[in-house]
Amino acid sequence: MENSMDKYISGMTFGKAIEALKAGKKVAREGWNGKDMFLFLVPGSTFQVNRAPLLGIYPSGTEINYQSHIDMKTAQGTIVPWLASQSDVLAEDWVIVD
Repeated sequence: MENSMDKYISGMTFGKAIEALKAGKKVAREGWNGKDMFLFLVPGSTFQVNRAPLLGIYPSGTEINYQSHIDMKTAQGTIVPWLASQSDVLAEDWVIVD
């Protein structure tokens, strides 16, 4: 069975890139210069507070709802939270990364 994202390999809009993320794919901009940089969706989860920095905000054992969000793997190999710029939102050079 063909995945609906299979037809969107490159030249995607931001909307199609978001659809790809929701389908479990990794995406990137063609113009990004960093090696192996890409975005991925971190699904939401629930966990109990047991370490800093949340221990400084909530009592130990407090149940936290961790919301879904988009992270980026940087050229240095680290993971950081990612927020789209206006250029990213309007771009049509998004690609699915293997």
